[in-house]
Amino acid sequence: MTHSTHKFLSAILAILLPLSVFSQDAIPGEIHGNFQMEAQYYNSDTIIGAPEVPEQMLMRGFSNLNYTLGDFKAGVRYESYLATLQGFDPRYDGNGFPYRYATYNAEGIDITVGNYYEQFGNGLIFRSYEEWGLGYDNVMDGIRVKGSPYKGVQLKGIIGVQRFFMTHGTGIVRGVDAEININELFDSSQAKTSVILGASFISKYQADLDPIYNLPENVGAWASRLNLIRGPFNLMGEYAYKINDPSLINGYIYKPGEALMISASYSVKGFGLVVTAKRVDNMDFRSDRTAAGSALNINYLPAISKVHTYSLEAYYPYATQPNGESGIQAELMYKFKKGTKIGGKYGMQLALNYSAISGLKTTPLYDGMGYESDFFGIGDVPYFSDFNIDITKKFSKKVKATFSYMNLVYNKDVIQGLAGYGTIYADIGVVDLTYKIKRKRTLRMEFQGLSTKQDDGSWVQTLAEYTMAPHWFLAAFNEHNFGNKKEHKRLHYFTAQGGYKNKGNTITVGYGRQRAGIYCVGGVCRNVPASNGITLAITSSF
Repeated sequence: MTHSTHKFLSAILAILLPLSVFSQDAIPGEIHGNFQMEAQYYNSDTIIGAPEVPEQMLMRGFSNLNYTLGDFKAGVRYESYLATLQGFDPRYDGNGFPYRYATYNAEGIDITVGNYYEQFGNGLIFRSYEEWGLGYDNVMDGIRVKGSPYKGVQLKGIIGVQRFFMTHGTGIVRGVDAEININELFDSSQAKTSVILGASFISKYQADLDPIYNLPENVGAWASRLNLIRGPFNLMGEYAYKINDPSLINGYIYKPGEALMISASYSVKGFGLVVTAKRVDNMDFRSDRTAAGSALNINYLPAISKVHTYSLEAYYPYATQPNGESGIQAELMYKFKKGTKIGGKYGMQLALNYSAISGLKTTPLYDGMGYESDFFGIGDVPYFSDFNIDITKKFSKKVKATFSYMNLVYNKDVIQGLAGYGTIYADIGVVDLTYKIKRKRTLRMEFQGLSTKQDDGSWVQTLAEYTMAPHWFLAAFNEHNFGNKKEHKRLHYFTAQGGYKNKGNTITVGYGRQRAGIYCVGGVCRNVPASNGITLAITSSF
């Protein structure tokens, strides 16, 4: 624990500990928190490639404690990795308080000291957030000020350093953001069209200690955005620009970066249509130019491909390519009414989704700029495409089902940064059945299949889940790589789980095999190694 963290915690405890002499009902304000822990006992399994783990059991967990009294809020988060689970960065190992904050609202000005999460617009130039499931956390440590000097005007200012596993990065991040709701500003709430404008600026400072390159120590990025709303129509757009930022990720080129994201939607009862387009060119932005992986990202480049929940549909997830990509996604949702020929007695929901992402159309340059790109051009190398259809229908009071089909094109070499795998073409089907046996007793079954002639070949998965509401649940599933060209790899990955829920507490215990693969959330991914063993998960909140 750093000296500054120790002093901060001492100040928080000086406030909270005297309150502990009172009963819970007598304590002024409110105290809330939560706890989560994941542990696994590892078995060596050479058949699936699960390595031997010297500690045999690994664990990671955290607990949040938050105190609120009127306009004052304060809190801490304790994290423990002893040592962290396989598949997460080992630089998380250890214990500490990487998150502590105090916030006070005075006359409409919101001031935070310590750690905070924040986002400007869509995050194209700044987003500080965490994804526990990915082991990702770039929380800021510094000062944030937010306020509304006029009705319809929101201002933000931030300065600080970013979390770097159990410490923080050396680069300093500074920024401002303004958002103006034109209708509120001019008191025109009755206008048929709502207009919201936004603008952001971010700069990072990192000393130039490189013996070879002459690197910019201050790198700035700006973004502007527009949101138009009229009845069922919504149009949003954001453009971002970053000055030259040579880094490890872009090969130390001096080309500026830019990103454009546009989304249009139409939504009425029973029908929705969303179309999104995105272009990214050299927009990897970090507070440390030598960082790689998911460390010290200042910005966030959301993926415009669908996030799938079924495991075989998510077997080949897309990861955003910050050095360059262009793509489009369209999604249509329609609900067939009850009593119609297709909807039947209970109605039916239909969802169609298509996304396609390619590289940029570029021309190499040899003056340190790296390349030039055609803003409206589409590259010749396809990265990813996904066409999927989901149908959800209730057949009776006891039976409902979801049917899903997906056609996938996946350039594994580009997306995963590999060589020799080429492009994978796959068809995936899912049937998800739920049968309500009786009150508080439900059986859910999944049948999934993935068909491909490339990579590891075809897969099939079956799952059965039995729920005894409100407390108990049991589940078992098996994945079989029956289509692998190598006969010794046509393996079964069987897992069984059981759990208990009671109000804010959940305990889950499982045993089985985990196949190696990639797990993604929002275009940010991590590799999951093969494993075999017993898992334990506990969550609690108060």
